Amino acid sequence: MNEDFLHYVWKYKMFSSVKLFTVNNETLSILKTGLHNQNAGPDFLNAHLKIDDQTWIGNVEIHLKSSDWYLHNHELDRNYEAVILHVVWENDALIYMKNNKAIPTLVLKPFVDKDLLNNYRSLLLSRKNWIPCEKNLSQIDLFTFNNWKERLFFERLERKSSEIKILLEVEQNNFEGVLFQLLAKNFGLKINGDAFLALAKSVDYSIVKKVSANSTQFSALLFGQAGFLEEDIQHNYYLLLKEEYVFLKHKFHLKPLSNNQFSFFRMRPNNFPTIRIAQLVALLTKEKNLFSKIIESNTLADFYDLFKIEMIDFWQTHYNFESISKKSSKRLTKSFIDLLIINTIIPLKFMYHKSRGEVNEETYLEILREIKSEKNSVISKFTELKVSSESAFDSQALLELKNNYCALKRCLECAIGKNVLSKS
Repeated sequence: MNEDFLHYVWKYKMFSSVKLFTVNNETLSILKTGLHNQNAGPDFLNAHLKIDDQTWIGNVEIHLKSSDWYLHNHELDRNYEAVILHVVWENDALIYMKNNKAIPTLVLKPFVDKDLLNNYRSLLLSRKNWIPCEKNLSQIDLFTFNNWKERLFFERLERKSSEIKILLEVEQNNFEGVLFQLLAKNFGLKINGDAFLALAKSVDYSIVKKVSANSTQFSALLFGQAGFLEEDIQHNYYLLLKEEYVFLKHKFHLKPLSNNQFSFFRMRPNNFPTIRIAQLVALLTKEKNLFSKIIESNTLADFYDLFKIEMIDFWQTHYNFESISKKSSKRLTKSFIDLLIINTIIPLKFMYHKSRGEVNEETYLEILREIKSEKNSVISKFTELKVSSESAFDSQALLELKNNYCALKRCLECAIGKNVLSKS
C-alpha cells in the first residue's frame, strides 16, 4: 500500500461513497474531491465537502496512517491550516488543529472494494513480470489503447522537444546550429552519439557555415576535429585534408578531440565513424538551406529526397583512411533516414512550430504512421505479448509506455493501468 494509490482512490472516487462517516461518526458527503496538488502542501485543493449539515470548502490531506500528520510536522506548517478533511487508510492517532479542534478524519479502508485492492496488489506489487500488466495487456479494448498511444507519442515528443529547447538556449535560438548538433548526434547512432555531439559542439556553427560549401574544407574540419588526421598515412586525399586542417586549426584557433572517443569495435563498416562523418559532410554540402527545407517538407517522400546524397570517389572505395574496399555507393539507407526523421526531424519541427504557435499534430502522426516500426528488444517483447507495432508511431508510443510508465510503475497514471484496476 502507498499514498499514490490512496490519491488515485480519492481522486476518482474509487470507493463506496453512499454512507460515509468520519471517525467521530459525522456524516460525510463529497461534492468535489478537489484539485490534485503535485507541489508542496495539501494533496487536494479546493475540495467541497458536506460534514453533517455544514458545507466546507478547503483542502484534503491523505496519509497511510493518521499519525503521519505529526511525522511530517504538518501541525507546524501554515499551509495545512485550511485542511478540512484528513483521509487515511489506518487511524492510529487523533489529530488536532492549533485551536485544539479535532480534524475530521475519513478511514478509507472499509469503503474500498476488495477487487480493486486485489487488482492493485497484483498490478503494482508483482516483481516477476516484464511489465506489471502483461497478463491483462491483450484484453484492453482498442479504443482505450489507441487513445493512450497517441497521448504517449506526444508525451515523448514533448520530452524530446524539451531537450532541444535546452540546446536552443545555449545556441541563442539558432535552429540551424541545433539541427547540426542533432544530426551529428544521430549520425553517431547509439554507440557514437555522444562523441558525435561533442564533435559538433567543438566547432562554433558560424565556422561550419563558412566552410560547408566546400567539401574538402568541411571534411578537413570535421575529421580534424575528431582527431582522425593525426596519423602518418601517405594517401593524397588524406594528406590534402591534413594540410587543410592545419590551416583551419590555426585560422579559427581550434582544439581537436581525441579520436579514441569514437568506437569502431564490433561495428558494421557502414556505421564506422569515418563513414558517418563523410555522409554528414555530403549532406550538409549538398543542402545549403537544410533547416528551411526541413520545415517546408511535410511528406515522407520529401524527406527521402532531401537526404539523398552522393559520396565522393574516395569514400566509395574506403571505410576508413587506410584500407581500400570494394566499391559501394554508401548512400544513406531508408532505414537510417527513418531514424533521423524519428529522432531529429520530427522533434525539431515540432519545437519550431510550437515556438511559433503553429503546431498541427496530425502532420506528425501522418508521417510517423508511414514509417515502419522500429525494431528493438522492447518492441519484440511487446509483440510476444500480442501487442502489435506496425509503424514508428506505434513503436515510439510503446517505448514511452515501457520506459516512462511500466519501468517506473506509474500504473496509477496510465490509462491501461487504470483500466486494469477498474476491472471487477
